[in-house]
Amino acid sequence: MIKILIVDDQSLFREGLNTLLSVQTDFSVVGEAANGEESLRMAIQFQPDVVLMDLRMPIMDGITATQRLRNILPQSKVIVLTTFDEDKDIYDGLRAGAVGYLLKDVSSEKLYEAIRAAAKGEYFLHPAVTAKVVAEYSRISRIGDLESSLENPLSAREIEILKLVASGKSNKEIADILVIAEGTVKNHLSNILSKLGVKDRMQAVFKATEFGILRK
Repeated sequence: MIKILIVDDQSLFREGLNTLLSVQTDFSVVGEAANGEESLRMAIQFQPDVVLMDLRMPIMDGITATQRLRNILPQSKVIVLTTFDEDKDIYDGLRAGAVGYLLKDVSSEKLYEAIRAAAKGEYFLHPAVTAKVVAEYSRISRIGDLESSLENPLSAREIEILKLVASGKSNKEIADILVIAEGTVKNHLSNILSKLGVKDRMQAVFKATEFGILRK
C-alpha cells in the first residue's frame, strides 16, 4: 500500500481528493493536514510514502513544509498539487525537494500515475511545467554544445528516451510510444543516469539541456 498524506487548506478539496484516492486499492490516505506546520506533525506520526502538498497555505506554506519534510523524512516524497503555475512557484517547489509538480486540473489517471511514480522515487511533472523548467535551465546554462566532453556519449535511443522524459512522459508512455518493454525503458534510463553522472530523471534532463543534447 502507498500511504498518502493530503495537505491543503481547503477542507472540501481535501475531502474530495480523499474520496478520489480511496477507490484505488493500492492507496491508503493516512491523514489530512490544513497547513504546512500540521503536515510536519502528521508526517512524523504516519510516515507517508507520498505527500500531496498545496503551496499557498496559512501558518506555513508548502515550500517551507517541503524543505523541512525533506530534512526530517527524506523517504517521504512530495508532489506539489496546486492551482499556481508561475515560474517562481515551480522552481521553488522543485528546489525545495518536490519530486512532482501537478496542477489541480490534472486528470485522475495522471494523478494516480504521479503518486505511483513518486512512491518509486521517480519524478513526475505536468508537461507544461517540464517545458518551463527545461526552458529556464537552457537560458541559464553554459553556451555551446558540451556533449563531446562526456566520457560516454548518449546513444541515439537514449537521447530519444530522454527527450520523451523532458516532455513529461512516464516510463509506460515512453514504452508505448517506442513499442518497447517498460523494463527496457528503465534499463536505458539507468544507463543515461550513469553516463550523465546524475541520480534522477529530472537531473538528467537538466544536465542534458546544459550539454546541448536535447537540442539535437
